Amino acid sequence: MLVSALIVAVAAFVLTQIAIFTTTIYLHRSLTHRAVTFHPLVAFVFRALTWVSTGIRPRQWVAVHRKHHAHTDTTEDPHSPVVLGWGTVQLKNVFLYRTAAKDPAIVAKYAKDLPATRLDRLLFDHALVGLGVLFALTMAVIGVVPGLIAAGLHFVLYIALSGSVNGPGHHFGRRTFAGHSATNLRWLTVLTAGEGLHNHHHAAPTSARFARRWSDLDFGWWVIRGLRTARVAHVRFDDVDALARRAA
Repeated sequence: MLVSALIVAVAAFVLTQIAIFTTTIYLHRSLTHRAVTFHPLVAFVFRALTWVSTGIRPRQWVAVHRKHHAHTDTTEDPHSPVVLGWGTVQLKNVFLYRTAAKDPAIVAKYAKDLPATRLDRLLFDHALVGLGVLFALTMAVIGVVPGLIAAGLHFVLYIALSGSVNGPGHHFGRRTFAGHSATNLRWLTVLTAGEGLHNHHHAAPTSARFARRWSDLDFGWWVIRGLRTARVAHVRFDDVDALARRAA
């Protein structure tokens, strides 16, 4: 019984981290802010992982996040803790996201550089199919019941951590740079591949690296740096302090 529970917990954690790394590296740093670009094959792998681990349509995620940056801390912000309260954003982040993502005007305005491709229409836009693939693979590897439980826990964890970036990540923690509500939370940074360094990110949105020093533990950046070393990634900017000074 203990072994089965441990297998379920490990599987759920691994699935969640795959989704987290894909979100921060591909959806956030690459597609949204164009801080890094990948070789087409690597980009396709990230796109496929996004499909099976989150069911998210990239152009919708990009549009919502770009609007968040364009209207941070205002009533136009899709998920502002300043307006709605951090607890509301934490608990309802997925619903706030879906409301904005379903608005074609928001997608048309903020993600016009990411039109739906033929492959999107045939495959990747069908979220339930992608999530079904994840469920099937998980059940095939660790068993039907453990697989269902692990996949379910994965979605709960992913939604909770995403909400934490937008909720507590704009309320609690330290602010290295002033001018916005985003904060840095070390525990959240470790669990979200660097997304907890949210204050740094808002100060320098186009930086592929959120960390200012090695101890900031930006695991997403470590992966990007490895891909750059392998010459399958091109980093546009990676200096938070320089970009923050330029924006000030």
